[in-house]
Amino acid sequence: MLRFNARYTFSRGATLAAAIALASFAGLTQAETAPQTAPANSWQTGLHRTDLLRHDLGADREVLQVRVDFDPGVAAPKHSHPGVEVAYVISGTFTYELEGQPAVTLKAGDSLYIPEGTAHIAKNIGATTGSELATYIVKKEAPLVILAK
Repeated sequence: MLRFNARYTFSRGATLAAAIALASFAGLTQAETAPQTAPANSWQTGLHRTDLLRHDLGADREVLQVRVDFDPGVAAPKHSHPGVEVAYVISGTFTYELEGQPAVTLKAGDSLYIPEGTAHIAKNIGATTGSELATYIVKKEAPLVILAK
């Protein structure tokens, strides 16, 4: 005779559903970060991103706003974006190197426009954590960060 134990069945079903959901989430997370993977001295080491806003602009564009905190001496590797970036320095002192232009130094309150597809490096040259507010107007569904070769 087949017996139905609701507690046992629900418990196993919930565990299985949770395992599937976790595996799916892990796969999505890896898929989203794969295009941004960098060599040994990783893009993520010493950088702390806080996503603040994502808004659809219609057609094929969206706006994103991200706070990026850089540990002292940390530089983002040379990269570009599939749209424009406006970097606003919240705190600290940074150098920005945009391909084909002389390096500039920005301090709290300064802003910089970075054209679409322009490879660049940002480095915190201060002795304390530095923070920037990055606003991107980019193509939807494209990786936000494209590491330069």
